[in-house]
Amino acid sequence: MLLREVVTASEQVAATSKRLAKIETLAELIGRLDAEEVEVGVGFLTGVLRQGTIGVGYSTLRRLPEPTAEATLTLLETDRFLTALGAAGGPGSQTERRRLLDDLMGRGTKPEQQFLVRLILGDLRQGASEGVMVEAIARAAEVPATLLRRAVLLRGDLRAVARVGLTEGRGALEEIGLEVLRPVLPMLARTAESVARALESIRPAAIEWKVDGARIQAHRRGGEVRIFTRNLADITGRIPEVVASMQNLEVESIVLDGEVIALQSRGRPHPFQVTMSRFGSKQNPANMARELPLTAFFFDCLHLNGKDLIDLPGAERATFLERTVPASLRVPREIVDEAGAAESFFKRALERGHEGVMIKSLVVPYEAGRRGSGWLKVKPVHTLDLVVLAAEWGSGRRRGWLSNLHLGARDPQTGGFVMLGKTFKGLTDAMLEWQTTRFLELETHREGHVVYLRPEQVAEVAFDGLQLSSRYPGGMALRFARVKGYREDKSAEEADTIDSVRAIFEHNAR
Repeated sequence: MLLREVVTASEQVAATSKRLAKIETLAELIGRLDAEEVEVGVGFLTGVLRQGTIGVGYSTLRRLPEPTAEATLTLLETDRFLTALGAAGGPGSQTERRRLLDDLMGRGTKPEQQFLVRLILGDLRQGASEGVMVEAIARAAEVPATLLRRAVLLRGDLRAVARVGLTEGRGALEEIGLEVLRPVLPMLARTAESVARALESIRPAAIEWKVDGARIQAHRRGGEVRIFTRNLADITGRIPEVVASMQNLEVESIVLDGEVIALQSRGRPHPFQVTMSRFGSKQNPANMARELPLTAFFFDCLHLNGKDLIDLPGAERATFLERTVPASLRVPREIVDEAGAAESFFKRALERGHEGVMIKSLVVPYEAGRRGSGWLKVKPVHTLDLVVLAAEWGSGRRRGWLSNLHLGARDPQTGGFVMLGKTFKGLTDAMLEWQTTRFLELETHREGHVVYLRPEQVAEVAFDGLQLSSRYPGGMALRFARVKGYREDKSAEEADTIDSVRAIFEHNAR
């Protein structure tokens, strides 16, 4: 298939706001992909390079050769160029990347060049969200979308599942299940304004501490243990103390969902940034485990001794967890049926230094990768996980640092982000230094003193409320926003949505 055909489909998808039209366009193109083209084509259409980061940034892409008039580049040729670009390293690598990039771009038409620039920079906003892609792939493969979606959630790789569906069919998709030592996307929670409001939706319910740590998924099969982040990165080597805890369990195989957190001597949590600093450190893990140990708090069991549990109700999964994992490694939990008991539990969690509680249904299955209605999080202060869209150079004592952040919520309808405001509050000198380096790596372009970024960095932002605003496209603005910290364990796809923000605004306006 020619790259031009993918570019044309991308332009058509971006030009319409109708979900069905997007699905039809994508399904028609996907259905024409050869087996070896599927993973490349689906990756391009979702704006994700199969090769990951390839070492080409905005400054390199500012100068491109003249485009060709005739479209001749094929999809697989383009993929091979991108692979070579990512593999270039060592002395002379910049020259080699320049040569390869000029060769690739010189064979592309103007629309193809524009498409590739946005693809390489991770800025291909065309409205082809994963939900739309799942529907399109299912239609092209002639399988139920629910089956394909489940396979994606369990395999964690849309491109690979698309190839299975399109080349092997329904039977092969049905065989995809939870595989111990291979991570699955975690179940996510929605936000509730209060414990009482949460219990209006879920009753009776389990109530648990909401530990302000880093999400992990712990796998063990025999003597082998693997620990993964919420983004499915393998961090087994970084947290030997958690590995040891898993090896002490009397099981043959198990998959657990939980959080790790750094605790002070009396059991109160360290500040979130302390936990994340240890969690992200790769320096001498054995020493770090002694100096600043992480404690695991598990709250769900997805597999036990050869049996998948994800389709069982929450209460049954909790029973397996309690029988297998000692209380010292479990999140404190109670069953509540009325607001008074839940409020009391909430108060005790806050007194212990935790950020709030989780209210969980006793009957829903584990919805991997989905933000279902079965889990609700309640915090005493509004916080949102927002994406940093741009940053402004500071002045005065912050001169030379990128300071004022432009913050946006995810828009699942368009695949883009809706700006909600700016803030420079809550930033320490250490954070300013770190984010300046980080943001320059994400830079796409500049306008005056504003540096625009690829939408990848997630920040946890506290705020006092929302107000009407004609200044921002969502019609709302954050009031007294301040940065609590950066969420290195979260991707932009896991940021809070504009719909969640609007729900908070509408509730508070009543």
